Amino acid sequence: MVSKLKIIPLGGLGEIGKNMTAIEYGSDIIIIDCGMGFPDEDMYGIDIVLPDITYLKNNASRIRGLILTHGHEDHIGAVPYVLRELDIPIYTMPLTAALVELKLEEHDLLYNTQIFTKKVGSVFRLGCFTIEFIHVNHSIPDAVALAIKTPLGTIIHTGDFKIDVTPISGGMTDLARLGQLGNEGVLALLSDSTNTEKPGHSDSERKVGESFDKLFMGCDKRIIITTFASNVHRLQQIINVAAKYKRKVGITGRSMENVIHVAMVLGYMDIPDNVLMDIEKINKLPKNQVVIISTGSQGESMSALYRMAFSEHKLIKVDAGDRIIISASAIPGNENTISRVIDELFHKGAEVIYDKHTDLHVSGHASQEEQKMMLGLVKPKYFIPVHGEHRMLVKHAELGKLMGVQPKNVIVAENGDVIEITKKSIKCVESVPSGAVLVDGSGVGEVGSVVLRDRHKLAEDGMIVVVLPYSSNDHTLIANPEIVTRGFIYVKEAEELMEELKRVTLESVDACRAQRINDWTGIKAKVKNNLSGYLYKTTGRNPMILPVICEI
Repeated sequence: MVSKLKIIPLGGLGEIGKNMTAIEYGSDIIIIDCGMGFPDEDMYGIDIVLPDITYLKNNASRIRGLILTHGHEDHIGAVPYVLRELDIPIYTMPLTAALVELKLEEHDLLYNTQIFTKKVGSVFRLGCFTIEFIHVNHSIPDAVALAIKTPLGTIIHTGDFKIDVTPISGGMTDLARLGQLGNEGVLALLSDSTNTEKPGHSDSERKVGESFDKLFMGCDKRIIITTFASNVHRLQQIINVAAKYKRKVGITGRSMENVIHVAMVLGYMDIPDNVLMDIEKINKLPKNQVVIISTGSQGESMSALYRMAFSEHKLIKVDAGDRIIISASAIPGNENTISRVIDELFHKGAEVIYDKHTDLHVSGHASQEEQKMMLGLVKPKYFIPVHGEHRMLVKHAELGKLMGVQPKNVIVAENGDVIEITKKSIKCVESVPSGAVLVDGSGVGEVGSVVLRDRHKLAEDGMIVVVLPYSSNDHTLIANPEIVTRGFIYVKEAEELMEELKRVTLESVDACRAQRINDWTGIKAKVKNNLSGYLYKTTGRNPMILPVICEI
């Protein structure tokens, strides 16, 4: 019996983040990327979101390796958590490997993990699959697309890409190799959909460097710049401009420090002599001789920029003598947190430059013309848009049809869909578990929908605790109930309501006695239901109510 090729997206479809895709043929499975996602605003207390790997755990013996296309968090952030569950080797490029090693070291997993570092053009075999790394432009060095030769034909996974004709380093995307593969015949293309709503071409990274030069020229303020820690080319341009204007550069934020250190060791950054300076010493210099590069471009609550904005940073105090440049766009869902940080910086009197029309950020993802070029070069039989929210996938699918892919051969899938490919057809045949695994502190997967619902209710309407002192001898109430509220009302201003709540509670207890409800569970349920009904009727609010019985 001939095996069928299966492509199973476990994350990254219908969302931005937690990218992960399994490709399966016969007894072999390979995994592409292993990313984390940011929590939604209503995921109270959640730190990061991971893909559900139930299917992979159930088929662990068939997994031949994990291939990482580049070093962004939405592609590598889940690696330490997944490797706790799966013992699999990793295949990737040098910078990505170094960033993964830092993560694994933090989680005490480094020495138990095999990481195989490859180069552009490397070809290696995993089970029945032969994988080739192809250079692409992105907002981090060592980004690659993958050509995966399977028994049914070649699959191309673009990873995150753009076509930058004037890149900072590394040369432009290898269009020649992609075109060659297209001429040989490509079975399926999985392509980055992030910017499919944007017409034209994405701008070159060099454009940002020109903007930095204008903002540095003649500036007599201290300059604080925040950008994505992983954008090595952006960091290099900042340092180059700082050196040009004879400013010293300080780095704040652990992830930024780690990335710069790794990039320097591997030769991806060239730092002029005597430009970098310890952040503790740089404060002694005049402001017009200083540049500080900071984490926090997404308004993260633990980042250096956030701590500066809210006066929590131990070494840097922001004031009217600062020009703050935000060189990043908001990841969908982070807009409000970034706005709060910007507002607070304005409160401090700082000059904040963040307008997207000032060319302070260019995307690392292909816009429509580049996506069409990819489709035109590769000429796939089947097309599966990936990496994007649902509307992006749909619009990318329309581009695929425009570029000549037959409509029946284009699939807009969802996480968990099992896409089955034969020589003659492509279709979704079933689904596998693909939800979100939530990380809260050191707990992974311990917070589920019930806990989130409780947190949501607490955040919206608060909580009421009703303490009922019962006799352990005859199960009778021996004193008036005590009522404690949190996040509901200020008790001293609502004494009348509190007395009414005690009255409803006592009536509930009497009703239990009359109905011969003697078990603690039944009594608590009666009290909770009656209080809930009364509060909703009189206040229109629905707080969490927790009856507690104390046996005395």
